[in-house]
Amino acid sequence: MEGAESWDAPGLLSGDPAAAVTHIHLAVDAVLDTVDEALTLGADLMLVHHPLLLRGVTSVAEDRYKGAALARLIRAGCGLIAAHTNADVVETGTSAVLADRLGLVAVIPIVPGTNPSRGIGRAGTLAEPTTLGRLARALGEILPATAGGIRVSGDYDAPISTVAVCGGAGDSLLSSPAVMDADVYITSDLRHHPASEFRENSRLRGGPALIDISHWASEWLWLETAAEQLRSALDGVTVTVSDLRTDPWDFVVVQ
Repeated sequence: MEGAESWDAPGLLSGDPAAAVTHIHLAVDAVLDTVDEALTLGADLMLVHHPLLLRGVTSVAEDRYKGAALARLIRAGCGLIAAHTNADVVETGTSAVLADRLGLVAVIPIVPGTNPSRGIGRAGTLAEPTTLGRLARALGEILPATAGGIRVSGDYDAPISTVAVCGGAGDSLLSSPAVMDADVYITSDLRHHPASEFRENSRLRGGPALIDISHWASEWLWLETAAEQLRSALDGVTVTVSDLRTDPWDFVVVQ
């Protein structure tokens, strides 16, 4: 699909391409709970962000979650579509929605595509400067709650004016110029070694603070934007959004 990365697998994952659609249900992940939710609501199409079959699959037996999810959808006549990196890069994609919720202005992609208004991630300037701690607390109000919460690397009182964001896993962008030029980089799934190396290099030669947020939460914000676009484009089609938390963690012990 247009704009998708070469390694990605968006599009129709199961179902009849010619089937009529009267109710679309949106979720970040096609897990058993969101599949059951879609079927309970009477949806005949489920649109998710993460492709269920992104990696190689050798079995769809129903004693494995992917097989069970697909079987439930197929038996109920509910199709499954994924919009993944093709939904990340557009002007109203996952990172753009997060940037908008933060009130960023003069927003540009971190990695522009062939269309300069599209690309991976977003970077911009806060309408009013703040501090790292206050920005992290603001994210706590913007994002749905998860067990992992919001992790921050940097001085609580550090001044923040410029912000780079990437919904979902974004450590591949740590060395990007737009990230390095920002006061803080907000993304998900930051692993120990890349984050530690980045922090130490920033202490030596300057660089942004880091805020690590839930992968699911960072992309869940996009669902309502996509739903509104679908409602406008598809007259008479019901469009619903899942608020089930599909972040994999249930609780955290704070030491």
